[in-house]
Amino acid sequence: MIERVPVLLEKSGYEILIGADIFSQISLKSLLGSVSDCVIVTNETIAALHLDNLRNRLAGHGSGVKIIILPDGESYKNTESLWRIYDSLISWACDRKTVLFALGGGVVGDIAGFAAATYMRGIPFVQIPTTLLAQVDSSVGGKTAINHPQGKNMIGAFHQPKLVICDLSTLDTLPPREMSAGLAEVIKYGPIADMSFMKWLENSVEAVLGKDRKALAYAVRRSCEIKAGVVGQDEKESGLRAILNFGHTFGHAIEAGLGYGVWLHGEGVGVGMVMAAELSCRLGLVDRSFVERLTSLITRAMLPTIGPIIDANDNAGRYLELMRVDKKSEAGEIRFVVIDGPGNATLRTAPDALVREVIDACCEPRS
Repeated sequence: MIERVPVLLEKSGYEILIGADIFSQISLKSLLGSVSDCVIVTNETIAALHLDNLRNRLAGHGSGVKIIILPDGESYKNTESLWRIYDSLISWACDRKTVLFALGGGVVGDIAGFAAATYMRGIPFVQIPTTLLAQVDSSVGGKTAINHPQGKNMIGAFHQPKLVICDLSTLDTLPPREMSAGLAEVIKYGPIADMSFMKWLENSVEAVLGKDRKALAYAVRRSCEIKAGVVGQDEKESGLRAILNFGHTFGHAIEAGLGYGVWLHGEGVGVGMVMAAELSCRLGLVDRSFVERLTSLITRAMLPTIGPIIDANDNAGRYLELMRVDKKSEAGEIRFVVIDGPGNATLRTAPDALVREVIDACCEPRS
């Protein structure tokens, strides 16, 4: 059975399809319409697992199926990989009826989406996320980007996909560490929007980690529903949509500080949520029991809850330096997504001294 979650935007919209073995149940031709070329962008790991299935399903669309295989890893979400996509599209004389298919996790989706947003000032693309993290977060909402050495996703564009296909079968090959990383993006939806979903996760986290198909379907669907609702109200992240970055300001600093790829994105977000909850508590917005409850759930998701030391001389200072280039910062002032009561998030600033206390507390070994 295929479940459908609509993403309703002011001027357009699209569907998120969720289910197992989706390609055996749908006609891509009827969904895509007239296509001149199909170009699949993927990475070396995913190509070995899922490329043949998609290529076979696209056979007969347009003039044929073309393949771009990138190296695997966050460190390759850069200009070199982006230019590799551009060079291929230009050499194949691809036009505005070419459809890019992003087959992979968040890195592939982000970079293929950015290529689609900028090649000939915009061509259509389809997200086919193969990680839990990408299915519940990065594939939905049209945020595309590459990294800069000084900041994650600093070079990008909003470009909505034509379709998102979340095939739960692709998660069968996902390693445990990647499953846990994806759960970070699932967990965030509870504190910011739906505490009943957080309660469900507390009862079901082991089932999701164990890839129980029913639990996975609900986790992906509910996450997509929440995100689609937020994106529909604030497509270009002018206000409300920023709450989806709960834990990300701290988490992005961890990724940049350690070097992209040392920690997975979801691992940084896991610790980032603990730090953001701790900041919320010290601002008087939630009580200590909420911080402990969230930390317990993140621990059960097999995610880290203690931040790394990214600078032996001034760890908190380095975090602050990196967070000042966060996209939510304004005039050098860091704006944090904090929990303004369980199930409700908001943007707040905080004194550097308080943020330092939070970082020091969350990076120290706990007995």
